[in-house]
Amino acid sequence: MVQNVNNNQVVNGIRGSELQKIQAGQRGVGFEQLLQETIQQKQEVQFSKHAKERIDQRGIEVTTTLMNDLNNAVEKAKQKGAKDVVIIGPKEVFIVNIPNNIVVTTLSGAEMKNNIFTKIDSAVIL
Repeated sequence: MVQNVNNNQVVNGIRGSELQKIQAGQRGVGFEQLLQETIQQKQEVQFSKHAKERIDQRGIEVTTTLMNDLNNAVEKAKQKGAKDVVIIGPKEVFIVNIPNNIVVTTLSGAEMKNNIFTKIDSAVIL
């Protein structure tokens, strides 16, 4: 039985986006493909609710190029053993928790001036 659910809805303890993937598997999408898609999603940088709010408030444009740069920076930091990183771009700054692949907060370039970043063990310049 296929149920129509939205991505955030929870059915029988399963988030809608995951339920849709399971149902897709029942419609002929291979398990290996679903597994690869899930792994790829987990490897990409995600944004916390707080970071998403800050992006909206500060008018930061998250482009495909910026996401690629962030993902590359996080991967390099991970290889060096970093845990909490400040990633400094040309117009914005991202604080990223590397083990969880999550942007915790972000600042515009103007807000970066005269700011102190604490509990950061590494920095990456884009």
